[in-house]
Amino acid sequence: MFLIGLAGLYCAGKNRVAALLEKKGVPVLDVDKLGHTAIEAKKAEIVRRFGGGVLGPLGSVDRRLLAETVYAGKKRGNLAALEEIIHPAANALTEQWIKDTASVKGSAPPFCVINAALLHRSSVFGSLEAVIIVKAPFFIRFYRAKKRDRLSVPALFRRFRKQSEFTSQYLAAKSDIYIIDNSGFSGSAVNLEKRLDKILAGIREKTIGQI
Repeated sequence: MFLIGLAGLYCAGKNRVAALLEKKGVPVLDVDKLGHTAIEAKKAEIVRRFGGGVLGPLGSVDRRLLAETVYAGKKRGNLAALEEIIHPAANALTEQWIKDTASVKGSAPPFCVINAALLHRSSVFGSLEAVIIVKAPFFIRFYRAKKRDRLSVPALFRRFRKQSEFTSQYLAAKSDIYIIDNSGFSGSAVNLEKRLDKILAGIREKTIGQI
């Protein structure tokens, strides 16, 4: 099973590309959603570290309350502590998903996609054959974020400030790098599909050559 990574900054459009990949029959794992499962699985540890105030009315972890506690807390290292709890669980779930996907007989194509905001922190990062990076200019991403998430301008700026550009880490990896421009006319559905088809054709050719 060849592994392909899918990454992109906030509102660059990686989930849009992920949807197109799934439409084409490519198995895609959304690691960010997988994190929700990991959070609930590690609820006891999270409550011990951050207190019962992160729980919702039904007793499950409220991710909004958890985020407020992590980022608003005066204690240093809150984010690192949360990642130390969540990442091992998310990595285990990721690796199991890959095994389950690879075990499906007659599955095609012989590769799958790992869609993650923090792709470089995944335990499978070193095993990626290729990385697809979705990009869009800041002002376009900001407009999309405002329209989609309906947050205040100050809240959006805070969220953007917390983000980092990880392209340099991806370029340093031993993986083929593909860039998808998801801005303006280049981001039209037709152009995105054409670019994606070209990328997949190249990956399929490489896959066949190594089987």
